[in-house]
Amino acid sequence: MTTVQAPAPAREQTRARYPDEEGYVERDGVRVFYEVYGVGEPTILMLPTWSIIHSRHWKAQIPYLARHARVVTFDGRGNGRSDRPTAVEAYAEREFAADALAVMDATGTERAVLVALSAGTLWGVLLAAEHPERVEGAVFIGAAAPFGQHLARVTTPFDEPLESYEGWAKYNRHYWLENYRDFLEFFFGRVFTEPHSTKQIEDCVGWGLDTSPETLALTVEGRELHDREAFADLCRRISCPVLVIHGTDDAVRPAVVGEELADVTGGTFVPMEGSGHCPHARDPVQVNLLLRDFATPRPAPARWTRGRR
Repeated sequence: MTTVQAPAPAREQTRARYPDEEGYVERDGVRVFYEVYGVGEPTILMLPTWSIIHSRHWKAQIPYLARHARVVTFDGRGNGRSDRPTAVEAYAEREFAADALAVMDATGTERAVLVALSAGTLWGVLLAAEHPERVEGAVFIGAAAPFGQHLARVTTPFDEPLESYEGWAKYNRHYWLENYRDFLEFFFGRVFTEPHSTKQIEDCVGWGLDTSPETLALTVEGRELHDREAFADLCRRISCPVLVIHGTDDAVRPAVVGEELADVTGGTFVPMEGSGHCPHARDPVQVNLLLRDFATPRPAPARWTRGRR
């Protein structure tokens, strides 16, 4: 399998917290870059999402969560400091799940609480269902599960050239090859529906430019978990605690997707009023508290009465 190595990392913005450990793990000739923050238990494994962006989208979570737990992140194959395989089969969901297990092994992580965004839900469900001994709990944010999509996305062909490219018609291989940056600006404009999201959109467009339209098209072609019922059966095999967070104004995946995911996994559904597809970037305080309380539950405070404890 031919693999393109990741380019040298560009100079990035100053981080609120830098990793305590970093490295690469290699599988079938593909190198995957990981980072470790903090120490102690539990370990929170923040999975990669669709390779249109890399692990820096967790930047508002890492510094806070690393004060309460050990945090591990890695760049999904196809973006960031991980390699870019050129074979479509290298981007199947099970490859991302296998990368996660390899990163856990490389970092000495026996069990972890998984946190997944959007497409990361697909490999997160695979891990929780098929490797229960490695997963303490799972959080799915803006889940891109095959339970429903906005109508415009469903009716837009990906591989066919179109006469015009307006709205979701830009989600098209031919448009990407000719107008990749414009697609990124459109897509992340739909990801962040909240007012005053200019910084988040600019960040994500920049991260999207860290990969190529050819690589991104491979990640779409490589998906295999399309069947609704088969995926639901996989979800029903999950035995660990599950938390599902979904924005009520998500313009990429409707909130009913999160509701159904919570239902089939027996998890807890938390709707975030007015949030879009990435509430962890636009309302990090609320999401961080939800993640902290899920991963590191605290005992109820002592009850006090006058003159006695």
